[in-house]
Amino acid sequence: MDYYGLMMSFHRSAAFIVLSAALFASPAIAQSTDTAPAPNEASPGQSDSGLSAELFYQLLLGELNAIGGEPGVGFSIMLDAARKTGDARLFKRATEIALRARSGDSALQAARAWRTAMPQSREANRYVLQILIGLNRLGEAIDPLKRDLALAPAPERIAVINSIPTYFSRAADKAGAADVVAQALAAQLEDQTLGPAAWTSIGRLRAAGKDATGALEAALRGQELDPGADGPAILALTLFGSGTNEAESVVLRYLDHQPRFEVRMDYATALLGRQRYAESAMQLERVTREKPEYARAWLIKGTLEQQNRQPEQARASLLRFVELATQVKASPDETEEPEQALTQAYLRLAELAEQRRDYTAAQDWLARIDNAQSMVSVQSRRAAILARQGKLAEARAMIRALPEKEPADARMKISAEVQILRDNKQYQLAYDVLRGALAADPNDTDLQYDLSMIAEKLGRLDEMERVLRALIAAKPDYHHAYNALGYSLADRNVRLPEARELILKALEYAPGDPFISDSLAWVEYRSGNHAEALRILKKAYADKPDAEIAAHLGEVMWTLGQKDEAMAVWREGLGLNADNETLLETIKRFRVNP
Repeated sequence: MDYYGLMMSFHRSAAFIVLSAALFASPAIAQSTDTAPAPNEASPGQSDSGLSAELFYQLLLGELNAIGGEPGVGFSIMLDAARKTGDARLFKRATEIALRARSGDSALQAARAWRTAMPQSREANRYVLQILIGLNRLGEAIDPLKRDLALAPAPERIAVINSIPTYFSRAADKAGAADVVAQALAAQLEDQTLGPAAWTSIGRLRAAGKDATGALEAALRGQELDPGADGPAILALTLFGSGTNEAESVVLRYLDHQPRFEVRMDYATALLGRQRYAESAMQLERVTREKPEYARAWLIKGTLEQQNRQPEQARASLLRFVELATQVKASPDETEEPEQALTQAYLRLAELAEQRRDYTAAQDWLARIDNAQSMVSVQSRRAAILARQGKLAEARAMIRALPEKEPADARMKISAEVQILRDNKQYQLAYDVLRGALAADPNDTDLQYDLSMIAEKLGRLDEMERVLRALIAAKPDYHHAYNALGYSLADRNVRLPEARELILKALEYAPGDPFISDSLAWVEYRSGNHAEALRILKKAYADKPDAEIAAHLGEVMWTLGQKDEAMAVWREGLGLNADNETLLETIKRFRVNP
């Protein structure tokens, strides 16, 4: 063996420093930093005598072997030293040597020896637990789980239970892990204090194992013990966000008590994901009323209000967010990067100013953005302002001159240019840009969809249908394509059964989407089912006040003889978007002036 080479390697390693400085800074072996034994329960082999030369040599030899290619020898030497001294750090070092050598059985041997020597050591027990899980010996993890909870001080036990799922994050058999945890926590499952956390941990593992039904059952059982407990509600919210509709009742029951505002905030976000905009707005209103200093709620509220064409409310909410986000004492609950969030707010405030034709204010908001990552977004808004002022060529040149620092920048530039051309009704130019982009990337589904919509504007209906059908074939879950084709057929009053089938397919992928519901209502209207069309449109408009939906709702109302209601809806629609083509065409066709 090349001892010279080993010694040189050893002197360069951090292990030598750790041993020399941490273990042997004093003439006696330092007492373990682990849970100290009571005076009459001294660690086996530990004494106040000075470190012997023999033991020092043994440790040195163990480290030399561990770093010199003989980890098995190093492990044996280190474990022997640990047993002689009863020092927790040596047990830990022996365990780590085995783990580094990927010898799980040896690591388990060392960890169990450590736990035997120090039965009150939570660290030793957790090493045993984690190694057993790593070895996929889940059935043997029940006892260490029980010990972990028993060794924890009473005030920490809820936190200990909450942390259990993280131990099993890499376990392949999540269902088996859930069963093991249920057995380990059997004594806590009916406890009003610990039970909600126990059921939550079981439910989290069931959810990780794709057992949504079992996870929901766990959330319900936990909430039965304490309706105001956070854990079951948070678990239910996760399930609701991933499509388990029945979990919403657990969340709502929790919100009837004294909920954490973060849970209400997350529920509002989940509702947004379900396109339930009106309900989300109500929850956001509650959050901003109950926790007015929580900046993130104002940002999302303002964004939703802008999307709902409520410019004054949106502006007030976004200004409130900017005020809070720029204060020295930021909310400790913020999770989004402040710079990114402020950039988003400034962009939206600029857009609102642009919509009311206050171009100076819009440019002022954009000037506040000092974020290189947002350059394309900022310049796109500046270009949109130029286009609104009639400087379309200059606007396009500004976008095209933008550098492409990231792969996504080229795609963003194309989208920005197409949007400006679409807004200015330059459909042929937009078509040409999209055709050029698709020549470079023919598989871009979003560009294909945009091309189909522009083709429709140009009256090229055969091309629109061909592109959409190709898109559906290439990406069967792309619900926008089903909806667009179905609505186009319904709007032209052709092939209505096929239109209904396409739109229902879109709703399978995006249930509750107000715009797809609007398309379905239009099929019903064209099919003569006016009452059903009215029912669907009323709900869609309540969920998402939008000028296009208002146009359709008003037409159905007018047809049913509800002319005053129709006029009122059309007036609302004009307030939402006075430039909406569908609404303006509808009002013109009925020869009314709302």
